[in-house]
Amino acid sequence: MFNPSDSLHLNYTVISDIIEDGSKILDLGCGNGTLLKMLADKKHCSAIGIDINQNNVIECIQKGLSVIQGDIDEGLKEFADKDFDYVILNQTLQSTEKPDFVIEEMLRAGKKSVVSFPNFGYWRVRFYLFFNGRMPKSRMLPFSWYDTPNIHLLTVEDFFDFCKERDIKITKSVYIKRGKISKNPFNRILTNLLCEEALFVIEK
Repeated sequence: MFNPSDSLHLNYTVISDIIEDGSKILDLGCGNGTLLKMLADKKHCSAIGIDINQNNVIECIQKGLSVIQGDIDEGLKEFADKDFDYVILNQTLQSTEKPDFVIEEMLRAGKKSVVSFPNFGYWRVRFYLFFNGRMPKSRMLPFSWYDTPNIHLLTVEDFFDFCKERDIKITKSVYIKRGKISKNPFNRILTNLLCEEALFVIEK
């Protein structure tokens, strides 16, 4: 049986494989610091996290991590241009108020950026809405419409369009379905339909 934690573990592993040893990284919306700690310990990264939640910040500090309490929707003005090798926005894009501004700030502060999000174009999500007539709930999107932190849901195709409009280069893409990497060479239409989560490395 599929366990939602499998996708989360795979997500962390994919990001860890992307990041080179010794990189300087900034993790936006770092949560309790699990990914940040993994990258610091296994990849010997110089790692800083930002999170708006005070409890998450405290938990990160207890893990010995460098973390700032702040709202990423207000920008990254405390950091210089290309200050980091990688800026990471993992499963947080859809909950930002100004996702376009956040991505532009990531690309300014980092040489490369890693962005991942649940794909609202996934066929199970489409079928749920079509047959039930209600906002979808799934393992990746488990909230009701009234209490969801996700305010800017998007699809893989939306992200491709966004990058094209702003001359953002996608250098790597990874698609995850049910806790496994989708290895089939899907075209974009099928990718948008069949992947549950998408992860991109972008730069400008």
